[in-house]
Amino acid sequence: MTTHIDHGPLGAHSDYPRHYDAGLLFPIARTLGRAELGFSDGTALPFRGVDVWNAYELSWLDARGKPQVAIGEFRVPAQSPNLVESKSFKLYLNSFNQERIGGIDALRTVLARDLSAATGAAVEVVLVPVERFAAERLAELDGECIDTLDVAIDDYGPPQPDYLRSSAGHVEETLVSHLLKSNCPVTGQPDWASVQVRYAGAPIDREGLLRYLVSFRDHAGFHEQCVERIFTDIARRCAPQRLAVYARYTRRGGLDINPWRGSEGETPPNLRGARQ
Repeated sequence: MTTHIDHGPLGAHSDYPRHYDAGLLFPIARTLGRAELGFSDGTALPFRGVDVWNAYELSWLDARGKPQVAIGEFRVPAQSPNLVESKSFKLYLNSFNQERIGGIDALRTVLARDLSAATGAAVEVVLVPVERFAAERLAELDGECIDTLDVAIDDYGPPQPDYLRSSAGHVEETLVSHLLKSNCPVTGQPDWASVQVRYAGAPIDREGLLRYLVSFRDHAGFHEQCVERIFTDIARRCAPQRLAVYARYTRRGGLDINPWRGSEGETPPNLRGARQ
């Protein structure tokens, strides 16, 4: 199985498939990004987590040939050996467009099987049918927004963990910024996100945290790798007793990717923000 991004479909011309093809999924080894953070094969990671994907362009044919649509939610565990390249995921989902499927449960089974095989771990799949669309609601990340801080910023990359610092004391708080931007490492296209930092420990300097997050603005990295870098840098520089980082990225090609990394605690809800 090829897992190096140089051999993937991202940035290359692709013909959209007419029929189901699980071989379109292109896995990328997570070790490629984690090595930059100092985590080699076999290294115990300081976080657990999940990547929450949402698919808004999911369609197939029922047994009689009538098109069906649904919203898909996919949860890929962070401990999986591989992530899936987003364009290959889109092509894979589009391969169902002209495929007759016995029912939504049958589709869910196929999706879970194929994605689990590609990532190397069990992937949870939830499909929201048309009759449940009305129950879908927007909800922003909870926490205190730091974007209104009156600071001058002129550093847009590479990411600068030196901005992160903490002071004496102990707090339990949740901070949010909507100013996270990074770039696709293959195409250079911008990736936009809101990010939530929930922690307990010495108070993190808010101006420093905002400057740090903005320093990703010209950084090239996949969504999952950026969130793992944020978690690791905060953990190393500020040493909180508990830490969780959750980024909600805007969609591209009908898909959004929302990584969560935490030292402990429950996996996050799938909150769809106004920009998603």
